[in-house]
Amino acid sequence: MTAYELTAPCHFGLESVLKREIHDLGYDVTHVSDGRVSFAGDAEAVVLANLCLRTAERVLLQAGQFTADSYEALYQGTKAIAWEDFLQPHAKFWVTKASCVKAKLYSPSDIQSVMKKAIVDRLGEKYGMTQFPEDAEQCPLRVFVQGETVSVYLDSTGASLHKRGYRKMEVEAPIAENLAAALLQLTPWRADRILVDPFCGSGTFLIEAAMAAKKIAPGLKRHFTAEQWTHLIPEKLWREHRAALREEIVTDLSCDLQGYDVNPQVIEAARHCAREAGVEELIHFQVRDVAHLAHRKKYGFLITNPPYGDRIGRTEDLFRLYATLGERFRSLEDWSMYVITGYQEAEKAIGRKADKNRKIYNGMIQTYFYQYLGAKPPKRSRA
Repeated sequence: MTAYELTAPCHFGLESVLKREIHDLGYDVTHVSDGRVSFAGDAEAVVLANLCLRTAERVLLQAGQFTADSYEALYQGTKAIAWEDFLQPHAKFWVTKASCVKAKLYSPSDIQSVMKKAIVDRLGEKYGMTQFPEDAEQCPLRVFVQGETVSVYLDSTGASLHKRGYRKMEVEAPIAENLAAALLQLTPWRADRILVDPFCGSGTFLIEAAMAAKKIAPGLKRHFTAEQWTHLIPEKLWREHRAALREEIVTDLSCDLQGYDVNPQVIEAARHCAREAGVEELIHFQVRDVAHLAHRKKYGFLITNPPYGDRIGRTEDLFRLYATLGERFRSLEDWSMYVITGYQEAEKAIGRKADKNRKIYNGMIQTYFYQYLGAKPPKRSRA
């Protein structure tokens, strides 16, 4: 199979988590930068990365890379790429996004139009065509301009990988599925340990935990742009790997996963999402205020994305909410707690400085992942 340079964007601050996932898939990471991890792979890697990566945003196939300090150089560099190796004569292609960082070429719309013209001119010469109907497979392109370096990619994913297909009912300010999956991987939680989200919203943390525990590949219930690229990726690869991944799903599993929220409609939405994800039997959702959070067992985990900012109103109410969370956490014996929030007074309100914290950009919002580490359970004695 043809070898490609593939790049998977992710949330800023979580590159190491994605890097480990790619290694676990069996591929060599070639480069890591802010919000992106690149790796070497073939057509099969495109299929497996889209189906299996829990923490990436999409999978990009590099078409070319060159330097450009003017729009003429951008045109020539784009035209020099062997587009006929990627695009069929009837393909629909367009630059869906151009990102510029410290670059002389700073206008996304100008970059899009110049590159479109260059690709049309290249394909016109190669295919002997003057008109392109663009009525066949879709090939969206993404461009990153860093200084004078222009990197051009085919977007194999389409809708972001965080869209697993199970969230049919939206709730206010949900955490993205791939972000929740990445944060879970930063904890030592395993399927035999208790996991509670006292502000569960649509249940994303718990659903992602249950899917990982059952080994349900996150991309099994959706489709990808690259499925149309049968000239690059044989259709049988998608079919065979989907079948193999379904065979790996664990069916005889029990977990102690609990989600609480004060809003009954939100709890109903969470149950619906869990059903759609195929993990409803593993999660107990309940209408409950954080003030009533309690558990008799030891060594559990809290992981949550509490309200902050405009979602709750007065500053004193927000402080009180986090103070209640801290109080209830202290009542739990030998538990650990993980909180992602943009609330600057979180540690003060909780009443304890976090053992670790990690800066993470949730979209354009700067947040912190506060980690309160509890005692480890004793090792089980061997029979």
